[in-house]
Amino acid sequence: MTQHIRIASRASVMATAQVTSLMREITRISPGVTTEFVPITTRGDRWTGPLSEVGGKGVFTSAVARAVLDGRADLALHCSKDMPGDTPEPDGLVCLYRRRDDVHDVLVHRGGRRLDDLPPGTRVGTSAPRRIAQLTASHPHLKLVPVRGNADTRLDLARAGDVVDAVILARAGLRRIGREDEATEIIDTARMMPALGAGQLALQTRTDDQHLLDLLAPLADDAATQAAIAERTLLRALAGHCHAPIAGHATTDEAGELYLAARVYTPDGAAMLTSARTGPDPQTVGNTVADDLIAQGANELLASSRRS
Repeated sequence: MTQHIRIASRASVMATAQVTSLMREITRISPGVTTEFVPITTRGDRWTGPLSEVGGKGVFTSAVARAVLDGRADLALHCSKDMPGDTPEPDGLVCLYRRRDDVHDVLVHRGGRRLDDLPPGTRVGTSAPRRIAQLTASHPHLKLVPVRGNADTRLDLARAGDVVDAVILARAGLRRIGREDEATEIIDTARMMPALGAGQLALQTRTDDQHLLDLLAPLADDAATQAAIAERTLLRALAGHCHAPIAGHATTDEAGELYLAARVYTPDGAAMLTSARTGPDPQTVGNTVADDLIAQGANELLASSRRS
């Protein structure tokens, strides 16, 4: 019987905040259970260059998942958007999904300006291909500067103004580290479609640890799970990699009907493919949207992003 749960996650400020919140929730639903944070410093955390050179976003999640597989931890906590689609899910592990947080991107500008008010040449920091493609198409007069690092590091870069004048970040991430009030604009999702998995946390544990799965079940959210399955199905079907300009967002209405919209871009945002479907089964919806995008030429667009 699980009475002490070791939780593996990255060692960043945001990951620490997320684990701390999860520990409180576990204690709330199971007062007799104790918890422990197992921080994992991944190769991606130590690397300052392009993620594609060290294996993409999966470099973060694979190291954390490995801690569960090899017995150093009982549970892994991931940001769903960091879980890649071009590598297979680890055998022997299963995910539960928390209730989804806000999916919006936000602008943080050192002078308090909004996106449409930024003058030509303003240096905006982001390394996300999805954001780069959408910003290049909508605001070609801006200078996009690749920046990496934790959210707090990128916020401090924007405030200092030496490297960038502004950054684009996830609203959910700022909320989790208590710095949401630094956002100068919440960008509408119609203008900047979110990342697949945006605002969503995944609890990953061994498939054979039924006691822990039962203990964690009250923390899982049905609507978030349906959305996650649809978005993960789409991502796998498109073999979405770390430099793939893919955006998408699934929602569930009160009747349980699932709606998934997605876009695939060229790296410069000059071309965009779009598709959306509604249905009761998340895997079917995800595969149908993927098939439609592939029929429109998504594989060719994504191949161009691999070469860029």
